[in-house]
Amino acid sequence: MNLPRTRHAFALHRAIAPLRSIHPSVGYPSTSSLPLKFRNTRNAQILASTPEKQLDEYDVVVVGSGAAGMTAALTAKKRGLSVVVVEKSEYFGGSTARSGGGIWLPNNSVILGAGVPDSPEQAATYLSHVVGPKVPIERQQAFLEQGPKMLEFVMDNSPLRFRFMENYSDYYPNLPGGLDIGRSIEPVQVDANLLGSEKNKLNPPYIPFPSSVVVYSADYRWLNLAGVNIQGIATGLKCAMAALKAKVLGQKPMTMGAGLAAGLRLGLMDAQVPVWLNSPLVDLVQDGDAIAGVVIEQNGVRSTIRARKGVVIGSGGFEHNAEMRDEYQQQPINTKWTLGSKGNTGDGIRAGAKVGAALNLMDDSWWGPTIPVPGEPYFCLSERSLPGGLFVNKHGKRFVNEASPYCEVVHIMYEQDRSDDGSEIPTWLIVDQNYRNRYIFKDVPGGFPIPKFWYESGVAKKAKTLQELALEIKVPAEALQATVVRFNRYAKNGVDEDFGRGNNMYDRFYTDPAVEPNPCLAPLEKGPFYAFKMAPGDLGTKGGIVTDFKARALRADGTVIKGLWAAGNASAAVMGNSYAGAGSTIGPAMTFAYIAANDIADL
Repeated sequence: MNLPRTRHAFALHRAIAPLRSIHPSVGYPSTSSLPLKFRNTRNAQILASTPEKQLDEYDVVVVGSGAAGMTAALTAKKRGLSVVVVEKSEYFGGSTARSGGGIWLPNNSVILGAGVPDSPEQAATYLSHVVGPKVPIERQQAFLEQGPKMLEFVMDNSPLRFRFMENYSDYYPNLPGGLDIGRSIEPVQVDANLLGSEKNKLNPPYIPFPSSVVVYSADYRWLNLAGVNIQGIATGLKCAMAALKAKVLGQKPMTMGAGLAAGLRLGLMDAQVPVWLNSPLVDLVQDGDAIAGVVIEQNGVRSTIRARKGVVIGSGGFEHNAEMRDEYQQQPINTKWTLGSKGNTGDGIRAGAKVGAALNLMDDSWWGPTIPVPGEPYFCLSERSLPGGLFVNKHGKRFVNEASPYCEVVHIMYEQDRSDDGSEIPTWLIVDQNYRNRYIFKDVPGGFPIPKFWYESGVAKKAKTLQELALEIKVPAEALQATVVRFNRYAKNGVDEDFGRGNNMYDRFYTDPAVEPNPCLAPLEKGPFYAFKMAPGDLGTKGGIVTDFKARALRADGTVIKGLWAAGNASAAVMGNSYAGAGSTIGPAMTFAYIAANDIADL
């Protein structure tokens, strides 16, 4: 398959004045103010408002505009197919736009160019050990073989460039094939001004950074230490200088997931792929045993879009569907604990199941310990790993290596919660004043007070002594005191004899290198003491439509549903119940979307 190399074109696009006059209902530029190659030949707004039952016919209909959906659409278009993207939300970007934008992708050109000592054999060994026998080896191989090709395609057909997230270790670096240096990449900043008013339709990020800094996911590690570490200070200055440079150049820089979504959307604009917002999937259209299109709803009117060659479901998971979570997942569970895009209610998964698709991994999610702050749950990435903090259950005892991969921590929370009469949920993160003085917590600088409403809502507690804190969180005071004494001894010796915290490079990524002998461990000695409630939150669900190595939807008997493909969190994850490294959601999502579109084009 030969595709034109167009990277040079996007360098020119960055210099173009901001694009304007975007049609409000469908998210596609009007032609009057755009460069010729960005002009659309179809008035999609008129189509969107037409009350007929059949809107139009395309070779491919893609459901969802996250990384999976946009990658599938871009690939299909560049393979010569007509394609439309239908998006439920008023925004494009899905959960991708809210994320850190990391992409776990072994053997890609970016990491190899940075000197990462990866190989296909090493990556295959690692992935097989991480996911185990539940995931067919053919799917694992497809991801590993096609992932690097997908990345080259995206860089050739969008403004996206990527940087190596150096030293962001694989999540299980001690397994065979694991790499301490990591295999993850993230997008280089994208100028959002190129989107014109489309930038106002990009799904807002989970935690917006101020415009005075340009922050990458890899910077987050050091920014947490800005109050106590020279590299943290230097990283902060670098982020500020990058923002100043962008301002001088008249750019609006976007990084992380927002940058990834913006870059993919620019690729679709360049390829003249329409993206219809506010167009939720209602049903799949069947022609005999094959899928022949979709039914969507626009402004209360249901309409059909025919798909001559196929439909790709990239509509995300079901994290915001309380009924589905109650049906498939463990208790306690709550849609208020998820960070996933609000439109992710399992529409594509349910539509697939209705036409006979098998489902798998529906009980699992991309979990992580989360502070259930009302209206803004906070996913604890670094706070649980920094020295001077520990988790306790309702018995006042530790039960896990707090610095383990976040998905694993919640698996253990649920596992022990079931076996010990609800002892692990909620869990409490206990820290002292030394910890609070040194480190940023969420967006609160070290030494500054935790927001008052955290205490009012019950997700944070504060007391002068451990005994008083135990009363506040309703755990046995003697047990909590004994747990801290034991932990403090481990911290001073540098060895966590109970759970091995700090025994690998992933544990040590979000830590404080100034703390010795183990940068993961520091004693809790100085009052007042704090407790933060931890719930089993998530970045999204990971169960969905069962697919094969070509991303084709499968029935329970293993037969292929003709005309239906799925990728991203609408499909059962190639990671199985585990998590290989930073970006294990987005990397496979984009790869299997690319595989799906190429498979359709090859028919």
